[in-house]
Amino acid sequence: MRIVVSAGGTGGHIYPALAIIDKLKSKYSNLEVLYIGTTNRMESELIPKRGIPYVGLEIYGFTKNILRDFKNIYLISNSYHKCLKTLKEFKPDLVLGFGGYVTYPVIKAAKALKIKTFLHEQNSIVGKTNRFLAKNVDLVAVSFLSTLSKFPQAKKVVYTGNPCGERALTTPKISLESLGFDPAKKLIIVVAGSLGSSTMNAKLKDFLKLSKKADYQVLYITGRTHYEDFIKDTTFAKNIKVVPYLDNLAGLMRNASLIITRAGASTMSEILALNLPAIFVPSPYVANNHQYYNAKEIVDNNAGLMLEESVLDGSKLYEMVNNLLNDKQKYEIMKMNLKNLGKSDSSAEIVKEIEGILHE
Repeated sequence: MRIVVSAGGTGGHIYPALAIIDKLKSKYSNLEVLYIGTTNRMESELIPKRGIPYVGLEIYGFTKNILRDFKNIYLISNSYHKCLKTLKEFKPDLVLGFGGYVTYPVIKAAKALKIKTFLHEQNSIVGKTNRFLAKNVDLVAVSFLSTLSKFPQAKKVVYTGNPCGERALTTPKISLESLGFDPAKKLIIVVAGSLGSSTMNAKLKDFLKLSKKADYQVLYITGRTHYEDFIKDTTFAKNIKVVPYLDNLAGLMRNASLIITRAGASTMSEILALNLPAIFVPSPYVANNHQYYNAKEIVDNNAGLMLEESVLDGSKLYEMVNNLLNDKQKYEIMKMNLKNLGKSDSSAEIVKEIEGILHE
């Protein structure tokens, strides 16, 4: 089997793509993969390091800069013709897109060459590129049930969940003892994505001060670029540990009682897979405010809580945390609802759907 995979820009697009590549490799020993991404975003370094053949496209997202956008129209046209040439040479059985503007010329070229195509949408709110491409593909898979109705022009839409969640179930656990925590006490993780957030950091020092008298423990992840400023001239209580970054965060989430986090697609899928109650602080700086709608999907199903950044402060968060952890019934209902919302076999479902496309 030969496949072309395209996803770009953020881990939220790239990691689901990698999960499906891994799943297909485990099933098809003869699998050949070609990855098409940008020349300047994270996939351009991440994918070649994994030994996956890579083709880079010079292409950018549209902005309000007229000159740059005019240039980008030219670059999109060039990318489309490069994709036509690449696909003709590679001769894939299927082209899979996982979001990001780089997928646009890839899927359009596959459509022109009558190659089978698949799209995966990770967020509750449909990304612009996927919305434009939906009518051109053979199948769209979505991560949230509510998104099924948001592709009216698509030939076929299925609910599969997000394959990133499955990795959280199999990743090695990180013990509380290894980080200097008491395994008999509850752990709360506070994290604002892999890069961290200066806004959240500024607002949450009060939460850490209040938490020194709590019977739980807190791991606060600042993000690498914010760590030195955050700890400067500050002393934290014994039940609080502050770190710049934690590799394999999902491994620690498996031993946590609560996470306070942004609402990116990959994080959401891990929370659902692990049935880990969460308080979401959606980033207001993302396209289409999609993190708010990701979180709302969980909150509306009584499976999580949300505190928007505009009203975030340490005392409010401290009150929410204590109310949830001290209400055992509410906490257990939340875990049960997370279990009902999540998909533990997303990769297998996606592969099954892909195989269905190929045999039509």
